[in-house]
Amino acid sequence: MFAADEASRRLGIELVGHGPGTAVLRMTVTSAMVNGHGIAHGGYLFLLADTAFACACNSHGPVTVAAGADIVFVAPAREGDLLVAHAEERARFGRSGVYDVSVRRAGEVIAEFRGRSRSVRDGRPLETPDTTTKESR
Repeated sequence: MFAADEASRRLGIELVGHGPGTAVLRMTVTSAMVNGHGIAHGGYLFLLADTAFACACNSHGPVTVAAGADIVFVAPAREGDLLVAHAEERARFGRSGVYDVSVRRAGEVIAEFRGRSRSVRDGRPLETPDTTTKESR
């Protein structure tokens, strides 16, 4: 899955370790990733953590996607910082899972991410909810 992730690879994200329910990725913050405050834009930190989450939750075989995720920014990252994201499975139940990702710089926590996953079949959800209302039909 990671080999086909063009967005992550173009940002220089590297997969450095993986196993069942786990993944470790790294990325160096570039000048293009820095916002107007001179710190790494939160979207790039989220993308790194989300990519680690994706690698971990897809390690079991079935195509799995994010059902939701959130992140807490703990400390700023700056241009030149090497960030390491370590994803760990917390729980799997049915087609769902919960994964935590810590993003660190030289051992210091930069961000904590929690992702909720959902396995799908043939790249399509097994169940497609009807999101139309009576008024829109």
